[in-house]
Amino acid sequence: MDFRILIIGLGSMGKRRIRNLIALGCKEISGFDTNDVRRREVANKYGIQTFGSFEEAISDFRANVLIISVPPAVHGQYMKYAADRNIPSFIEAGVVDDGLDEIIEIAKRNGTLLAPSATLYFHPAIRKVREIVENKTLGRISNILYHSGQYLPDWHPYENVADFYVSAKRTGGAREITPFELTWMTKVFGFPRNVAGMYRKTIDIPGAESIDDTYNVLLEFGQFLATITVDVVSRAATRRLTINGDRKQLQWDWDDDIIRIYDPEAGKWEVYPYELNAAESGYNKNITEQMYIDEMDCFLKAVAGESDFVNSMEEDHRVLKLLYAIEQSSNQSQFVSFPA
Repeated sequence: MDFRILIIGLGSMGKRRIRNLIALGCKEISGFDTNDVRRREVANKYGIQTFGSFEEAISDFRANVLIISVPPAVHGQYMKYAADRNIPSFIEAGVVDDGLDEIIEIAKRNGTLLAPSATLYFHPAIRKVREIVENKTLGRISNILYHSGQYLPDWHPYENVADFYVSAKRTGGAREITPFELTWMTKVFGFPRNVAGMYRKTIDIPGAESIDDTYNVLLEFGQFLATITVDVVSRAATRRLTINGDRKQLQWDWDDDIIRIYDPEAGKWEVYPYELNAAESGYNKNITEQMYIDEMDCFLKAVAGESDFVNSMEEDHRVLKLLYAIEQSSNQSQFVSFPA
């Protein structure tokens, strides 16, 4: 397929997707953003054509693929545009589901590929964890402990938190990252049967005074339990995972570039190293650019009909419903059953 790709939104993720596409050898790339400064930066840095009007971008560039990299609150309008016109589209991580049922129905009726992000699923450590779980290397899983923590002002150190969407309560940082993490976790472990959760504002983050910065979650899968904490208050960016099985224990700390498995029969830790390619300048070393490139490659192969994308709008919507069940549990101070 001759890809003519329009990037909608030229903020940090839009620029990242341009880099990904260039790395994959794509030539026909254009960008749309209403912000003059962003357009000039992108045109100068990447040498691509940019537009300040969506209508102009569509009519002049004649895109046949869209990358929707605008803030989550406005994903819906561009997703509906794509579904109505059967334009295959990639959508960054979402957190609101306004109009999503209708969009899914239109896309299904028109046969439109809408590919929601599943970035962490492409992280080499997560890929290895999935392999270990699927191979039942740990035996029967008993419980999972996971902490994902970041400090919100570190996301965009070049601008005030108040100037982008993570400062709004509905699209706040911790609220967005919770489904971002649940996307890969549900692909590896499935969906839970019951949910208990609490979410709170615990500290003052300048510019994001209204958001809830911490989500604590307990998921019951029938056979095993998972305890998850997602926050945007951790001064050191953190991802730590422990999986306890009846045969072995897995530990992963993303700062170590290895997965460790304790074998009680041998009385020692087995080490599974993985290769982590370089991160883009200014990003945490563990936010490898390669997982974003691999995600884009998977999407373009799906557009070309060579393979399926790893995520679907139906699955993505179910993850958002899981987020809402967590919030319902917190609001009502009770367990919430999650539909099969």
